[in-house]
Amino acid sequence: MTHHHKPGTMTGVALLLPITLSTMAIVLLAPVLPRIIAEFSGVAGHEYWVPMILTIPALCIALFSTLAGALGDRFGRRRLLIASFVAYAIVGVAPVFLHDLTAILISRVGVGLAEALIMVLSTTMIGDYFHGAARDKWLAAQTAFASMSALLFFNIGGQLGSFGWRTPFWVYLSALLMLTLVLLFTWEPKGDIGQAEGSDDAKSAPRNAGWAGFPWARMAVILGVTIYGAIFFYTVQIQAASGLALLGVTDPARAGFLTSIASIGVPLGTFVYSRIGRRPVQQLLLLEFGLLAIGFLLMGRAHGTQAFVLGCFVNQLGAGLLLPTLLVWAMSLLAFEIRGRGAGMWQSAFALGQFLSPVVVTFASTQTGGLQNAFSTLSGAALGGLVVVLVVARRISRPDEAAPVSVTFHG
Repeated sequence: MTHHHKPGTMTGVALLLPITLSTMAIVLLAPVLPRIIAEFSGVAGHEYWVPMILTIPALCIALFSTLAGALGDRFGRRRLLIASFVAYAIVGVAPVFLHDLTAILISRVGVGLAEALIMVLSTTMIGDYFHGAARDKWLAAQTAFASMSALLFFNIGGQLGSFGWRTPFWVYLSALLMLTLVLLFTWEPKGDIGQAEGSDDAKSAPRNAGWAGFPWARMAVILGVTIYGAIFFYTVQIQAASGLALLGVTDPARAGFLTSIASIGVPLGTFVYSRIGRRPVQQLLLLEFGLLAIGFLLMGRAHGTQAFVLGCFVNQLGAGLLLPTLLVWAMSLLAFEIRGRGAGMWQSAFALGQFLSPVVVTFASTQTGGLQNAFSTLSGAALGGLVVVLVVARRISRPDEAAPVSVTFHG
């Protein structure tokens, strides 16, 4: 970097905030999901199509994250990021004016494509601008901040939902505020860390395209567990409002508030991980799948709001522990030369699980006779994951198990 471009706190903040857009896409609309379902109840297959309004963006992230990174390398990260913010704001607010379910779903595809670019490019630019402990801090802060932002969006979505299910979509214009910060505090990176921007070394630095030494077998196990775990991770965030509606909570504001209370378990679980993350990965997975199973069982057996919210909280505590466990586990296997592609594969796997979550829950509901029965079924599925962990325990240890990576989240 030249002396003209030195990243500071506001540079980090400008690239940290965009991570919340992926959370916004699903959490902001969760409290009004029952109302959207009611709005399009006359559309064939609406019970499958409407929940995809929340999760189609995640599918796009799963499919296009690698392409997004390649486009950033080809056309410049910052200029493409700026264009993505503008596109996100336009297609994000579009459902306010659309009345056809198909058109709304198409607009959500646009949101997903813009999200894929924003997430990949903002994370990549953190890697471009920062190095060492500073890079670790900002990347770790992305994970923690994304989890904590869910609490805000649950309440915003619930409060705005009181004015109609279309109202929360106006929040997508907040991308323009983030665009302003990017314009003010970032610049187009032109070189690697440790090399002068625009120097001959930076311009001619080789880019590794080979896959030699990539731990395919162990990464396949991690990616499989990640998809499986992500289905559980997003179940409460997507389905809690519908579960509360079955128990008599029909006001979106109250549903959003109660779900946000339960979702405190996610950042709390992330904090707990920062204290126990040095334990062997199989022990962590046993604890996490156990908490998920208990939470789902409480949700499935609940006859009142308090019991249901308690089950959601226990579930989200396990989910908050699971996310950093999976990420650190994957990263511990990846050498520098293959780390970017491996991290991208992990992000795609997690996003795929997010997309599959409502499909799996809807299928379970139709097969078992209702949403609460589906929660009980998921409890059994989480126990199944726990059994798998026990069976393959020796194969899922980290290479640095003697001194595993521990992520500490900074306030």
